[in-house]
Amino acid sequence: MNLTSLSFVIPFFNEKGSLPELIEQLYIAMRDPELQRLFDGSFSFEIILVDDGSTDGSAELARSMITDRPELSLISFQRNFGKTAALTAGFRAAQGSVVCTLDADLQDDPASIRPLVAKLFEGYDLVSGWKKDRKDPPGKTVPSRLFNVVTRLFTGIPIHDFNCGLKVYRREVTKRLELHGEMHRYIPVLAGWNGFRITELPVNHRPRKFGSTKFGTGRFFAGLFDFLAVLFITRYFRRPMHFFGMAGLVSFLSGFTISLYVTLDKLLNHKPVSNRPILFLGILLIILGAQLFSTGLLGEMLSTSAPGANQFTIRETYNLSEKQEEEVRSQ
Repeated sequence: MNLTSLSFVIPFFNEKGSLPELIEQLYIAMRDPELQRLFDGSFSFEIILVDDGSTDGSAELARSMITDRPELSLISFQRNFGKTAALTAGFRAAQGSVVCTLDADLQDDPASIRPLVAKLFEGYDLVSGWKKDRKDPPGKTVPSRLFNVVTRLFTGIPIHDFNCGLKVYRREVTKRLELHGEMHRYIPVLAGWNGFRITELPVNHRPRKFGSTKFGTGRFFAGLFDFLAVLFITRYFRRPMHFFGMAGLVSFLSGFTISLYVTLDKLLNHKPVSNRPILFLGILLIILGAQLFSTGLLGEMLSTSAPGANQFTIRETYNLSEKQEEEVRSQ
């Protein structure tokens, strides 16, 4: 695979203290001859800094560094839009065949980049870092471990650390990803849903040196809601009837069984039908089942008639003309 350049996408928010040291470490890592040998042809790199509405002068500092370092570029938001938006902007600007993301707080070690890139060249599309020996307080590590276990259990993606900021991708992955809300936590899930090959490697994680963590309870609940959204998207977005239809069928059959029981109880045991709460439960379940089934049917009609309903991801093609290649890849 002829991968000729490497793009870094680094979102930051109020990281003025760590940016100079991070950039210096990245330049040192890029001078590694073993890393350069991994690429066929000439090696080049770019560093795209994405300012997520910083208020501590981080953007001004980044602009001053660009003067002496032509590989640096800056995207600065009007306000704080979140890490997902920052990554999306960086992915759109990235020109490298390989894209690397890492956090700006110096906890991700640039020395770990080369092993991740080498693993990518073994035939993977995304290699995620794994903070196996994490240097964070329990208030951050315990919820993270719970999050990773639940996500791994429900999605089937065998990753230990979904939210590690240090990842390397083939550019085809970043072009394909559609991120919203706080979905940066679920990038491996979304990539796996699109059929990309995913793996992980342990990386060196360091204690925070400057500033303070941006983690809070609000982000925990936002991540929970996004998890439910991602779970639905990856499993039922193209087949909503499988979700709503099954739920509707279970509800309808439960209501029908209850109503049948009440009816037989009336006919065989002469028990009154009126003023029995179980009867109202049966009626409610029947109505709910019909509504869920109708919702699934409408969702199925919308998903099959919407533009891009038959989207798919092509890994590679053989012996096609340029016109055929263009036609088969156009969506």
